[in-house]
Amino acid sequence: MGAEVSTPLVDFAPVLRLMLLASVIALLPLGWLWLRQRGADGRARMAALTALTLFLTFDLIVFGAFTRLSDSGLGCPDWPGCYGQASPLGAAAQIESAQAAAPGGPVSWSKAWIEMIHRYLAMTVGVLILVMTIAAWRERLVAQRHGAKTLAMSPWWPTATLVWVIVQGLFGKYTVTLKLYPAVVTLHLLGGLTLLALLAWQHSAFSVRPVPIAAPLRRLAVAAMAVLAVQVALGGWVSTNYAVLACRSFPQCDGSWWPAMDFAAGFTLLRGLGVTAEGGALPYQALVAIHMAHRLFAVVAAAAIGLLAWLLWRQPSGLPRRAGAVLAALMIAQMVSGLSNVVLGWPLAAALGHSAGAAALVLVLALVLARSQPTVESRALRLAVGAA
Repeated sequence: MGAEVSTPLVDFAPVLRLMLLASVIALLPLGWLWLRQRGADGRARMAALTALTLFLTFDLIVFGAFTRLSDSGLGCPDWPGCYGQASPLGAAAQIESAQAAAPGGPVSWSKAWIEMIHRYLAMTVGVLILVMTIAAWRERLVAQRHGAKTLAMSPWWPTATLVWVIVQGLFGKYTVTLKLYPAVVTLHLLGGLTLLALLAWQHSAFSVRPVPIAAPLRRLAVAAMAVLAVQVALGGWVSTNYAVLACRSFPQCDGSWWPAMDFAAGFTLLRGLGVTAEGGALPYQALVAIHMAHRLFAVVAAAAIGLLAWLLWRQPSGLPRRAGAVLAALMIAQMVSGLSNVVLGWPLAAALGHSAGAAALVLVLALVLARSQPTVESRALRLAVGAA
């Protein structure tokens, strides 16, 4: 415990080394991209860069879930480095001391590496978005010089995304300095998914043409995204409060259809991990309330996304049909992984799959919304609704 107390929560000493390391790591995918896109025009290069950044952002979200699920969020108890070093290699003595003082505690050699790899990946994504922003503004200048009036993507999109990455970095900082404060950790999760949706929207700007779908169907997609956002927030609240095993059976909760629940304590946002707003121990009934809220709202989310998936699959064109099939498969996988978390005692593989599935649902819905162009009428939709 003494090693933790004497460690400053924020130490900017390794910032320059971390920035250099992130730049070097980012050069690897950028170099690969340059080799593949030699001779391509600016639009093709921007499309490839956006797709690469989107892919790595999805990986970042999944690895962030692994960091949280493996209890590695405080593997390095300071920010942005590890005990003031750019990597756990330079902090070996401090890590060993902290581990000796608290065996099984938040600091260990493996947890420090997991935490720092997550930070390296986050910084790499930040560098790629910075490059994307610079490239987008450069493309605009070139287009204006040649008299072009339109661009595939406004440079303000990556600029806004870059600002959001900085906000995400602050969430990451306060996740550590506030010792896994549940509201901050949940906001960090939601911020990562927002970043994924922003990049998906930008990537869709390079699609050949928008896909026409009926306006009511697009409104249903917007509603499904809103419902999914609430469900993801509830799931994040379950995870950050470690309430997954508050109910260990399904469909009942430990033998009861409506167990004793304390929603007021469970959904008090401004409190530390495991404590009430007054500083006392969080009652078990609060954890049950958190768990049951996520479980019950899952019915609403499954109904909304299931209906959207079915109606998309009934569309005549290929992309909506494929999106509907993917959404349906992801929803089934989410239900299976969520159930597995409860009945199998929260295995890491199922928990990680559940987090990845939520991110995949956000990604697919964001792509559907970004690539769709609402039309006033759609015979296929009318037939589908009539058949329902």
